[in-house]
Amino acid sequence: MSGSSFFELYDALLEGVGPSAPLLATPAGKYWAMAETGDSAGLAMATSGNSRPPLFPEGLAGLSLREAAGAARSWNFAEAGFGLAAANAWYNRPARLEALGCREPEGGFYTDGLDFRDKTVAFIGHMRGPKELREQARAVYILEKEPQPGDYPDSACDYILPQCDLVIITGSSLVNKTLPHLLELCRDAYTILTGPSVPMCPALLDFGIDRLAGLVLTDLPGIRAHVTGSVPGSPYRYGLPFRLDRAGRR
Repeated sequence: MSGSSFFELYDALLEGVGPSAPLLATPAGKYWAMAETGDSAGLAMATSGNSRPPLFPEGLAGLSLREAAGAARSWNFAEAGFGLAAANAWYNRPARLEALGCREPEGGFYTDGLDFRDKTVAFIGHMRGPKELREQARAVYILEKEPQPGDYPDSACDYILPQCDLVIITGSSLVNKTLPHLLELCRDAYTILTGPSVPMCPALLDFGIDRLAGLVLTDLPGIRAHVTGSVPGSPYRYGLPFRLDRAGRR
């Protein structure tokens, strides 16, 4: 894959970000990077990796969301997390997502409506799946950069993903730049990109993703305290889950 084609997905993501008001702050903690404007905020998983110099040495505060989101292309992963969070502060806004008609039903789950029977399923990232998936699927693989007991190391992706019918990918793969290759490996599978790091950007559905499942933040003081306090646990209590399917995009 050439450098230009590798970043095509990122370019599509960034193209849809409006100029907007300046980014006011970039709170951070052990688990999450955050980008905050006066009336919106976005999250991305905090990812270590400072071996490359940042694209924006002075930081992102004061830049427009469109400028700040450009840091999502950075190979400095710590900076890239803030860039993706800035993109999410644009895409994952309540009014915008309500207009798309893609709010997840009460009690819904990112796999709702899918048939797991006799399917081979892979999770990229150690995440929770519904009980019925594990009961009905033919095989379930978990692939992790830092494997827990029973997980496969992420280097097994090249061997396992081409066999899969359903692949569920953590949104943090956008930060560490593994998503383009993962999508190549599972081009014949139904793919879901899920988690608080996921931008609800319809253009991403043109790159082999079938469903986006992300978080729209509604309690900004609460999520700011959660992030800066490095509080463990899910941030979903500070917002609403939204889901966008390729078949139902607008």
